[in-house]
Amino acid sequence: MSILCLFVILFGLILIGVPVAVSLGISSLLTLVFFTDFDILAIPDIFVSGFKSTLMAIPMFILAGLLLSKGSSAQRIVDFAKSLVGHLPGGLTMSAILACIIFAAVSGSSPATVVAIGSVMFVALKNAGYPQSYAIGAITSAGSLGILIPPSVVMIVYGVTASGLSDLNGKTITVSIEELFKAGIIPGLLIGFAMMLYAYIGAKRLGFKASKPEKIQVRVKKFFEAFWALFIIFVVIGGIYGGFFTATEAAGIACVYAFFVSVFVYKDIRLKDMYSVLLDAAITTAMIFLIIGSAVVFAHVLTSERIPHMIAEFLIEQNMSWWMFLIVVNIVLFVMGQFMEPSSVVMIMTPLLLPIAVSLDIDPIHFGIIMVVNMELGMITPPVGLNLFVASSLTGINLKDITLSVLPWLIIMLLGLIAITYVEDISLWLPLLSRIN
Repeated sequence: MSILCLFVILFGLILIGVPVAVSLGISSLLTLVFFTDFDILAIPDIFVSGFKSTLMAIPMFILAGLLLSKGSSAQRIVDFAKSLVGHLPGGLTMSAILACIIFAAVSGSSPATVVAIGSVMFVALKNAGYPQSYAIGAITSAGSLGILIPPSVVMIVYGVTASGLSDLNGKTITVSIEELFKAGIIPGLLIGFAMMLYAYIGAKRLGFKASKPEKIQVRVKKFFEAFWALFIIFVVIGGIYGGFFTATEAAGIACVYAFFVSVFVYKDIRLKDMYSVLLDAAITTAMIFLIIGSAVVFAHVLTSERIPHMIAEFLIEQNMSWWMFLIVVNIVLFVMGQFMEPSSVVMIMTPLLLPIAVSLDIDPIHFGIIMVVNMELGMITPPVGLNLFVASSLTGINLKDITLSVLPWLIIMLLGLIAITYVEDISLWLPLLSRIN
């Protein structure tokens, strides 16, 4: 009865427009007060317990992404990408997708990637004669890679949530943020390059021809113009992968580096502009942290009422194998991703699903990547797909047309999700390699 009321209150509040973080907190509080003997004075301690040291990476990665996205880094990355693949049929679209992949590794944010690359490339693609839907669909979809290619805020949220759980035998689950970052690289590149292949095939069908490639001297020049923006990828990913620093330390270094590049190298941001940048970063961070704190209380209610155990027992009774379980997981996450913000879905569903996944011998790192890819799909599917709204506000095109434009790209991402779900080496090859070393 208590759990039924928990979910009825939660989804009832969400349906009437109450923010997810507030809905999580209110539903958990009311359930604890009226349906359990739990001491409500302990709730603040549970709320605060969610803010572990690893979460300090989130505000710093957010700030680093804002510093670079508000300057000329995006334009420089686009110019470099165009010099590499711009001469191919569909080269301009491929350049936009490649730029999204690169900028995703710079910003760690999906909406920021759509804004930064879209503001540069939407008009360029349209002026080059590409159909409007083709151009919009490519950038809106490729921008969603921002939460899969590290550094990723959603990965940090999953890692922190998962590490606070126990499996069905009571053993503590530990998930390394560094391993999650490594696990996202190959899946992100796989989906990104599949999109580029589709762009190439689509452009050839539209009649676009190859042009003369840029001279090597031009490519080298474009590379050095974008060097400072690109180098942050090697600083963050290379430093983590090389074992030089943790994800939290990498976030701090990325933040200082982005400030130095934007203010003193490219001189895109003046010191007097820092107040608005810091304010934007603080607002975004506060929203995420409120969700995390409320979701920790929500997860406590689920655990205390043994909901994961009950679900696991039901699935075992159905003789559900690991691959059948993952089908159910993908369907549930895909649907929830259409209605809720990614971090919210991860915080709500991880305590429910991960203990069961571990009991079925599914690696928690692999399971985390499956969740993140599903959240990517949610970013470009209505009614709450954030990237759709970002693209609509950026271009002035109505939401219906943008939704239709992303459908072919959504199919590509779905195929990528299937491959990532059932070929675990796509996610685990790099983490396992580091474990061996």
